[in-house]
Amino acid sequence: MSVSKSVYRLRGYLIPLPLLFGFVCFHHEMEGKFIWPIGICLLILGVLLRTWAQQHLHYRLAHKSLTTTGPYQFVRNPVYIGNILICLCAAVISKLLWLVPITLFYCFGVYSLVVRYEESHLFSKYREPYGRYLAEAPRWVPRFRRVKDLGIINEYLKRAILGEIHCFLVLLPYILKEIMYDRIN
Repeated sequence: MSVSKSVYRLRGYLIPLPLLFGFVCFHHEMEGKFIWPIGICLLILGVLLRTWAQQHLHYRLAHKSLTTTGPYQFVRNPVYIGNILICLCAAVISKLLWLVPITLFYCFGVYSLVVRYEESHLFSKYREPYGRYLAEAPRWVPRFRRVKDLGIINEYLKRAILGEIHCFLVLLPYILKEIMYDRIN
């Protein structure tokens, strides 16, 4: 089994590692009134991007097909970009600002391996249409030169919102951390 396939299968266990570290570590925490607002903004951006992408991807919502609409017309991996924003939210609200770049590079590394596997799988499944899509949409940095219908709201919006609500649970450990810290001091 290739490394990319192994990381793909374990991604749900690998991505939370820096987040767990941020929950248990109190070393070199930064205080500031902007930490939580910045973290919440990152979380909201990540959830909005994931919700927008899920409406078009239809994963867990409807029949799977090659998706090139909505955010997928600008970038191939909007769900993973949303996930990275959510992970950065957790790093920020952990008050371990030195963990932010580590989390960014870690998530990017894990998701790069995941995407390598997914792209080979999708190419074998969709062939030429996916090959054209690979040439048109960049992997990580959005390209906004051709804008079709943004499709921000479609018939899958409600189901996508319900499917993405769980992302807000990322806040719970850090709320507990704040409570524990306040009780200790």
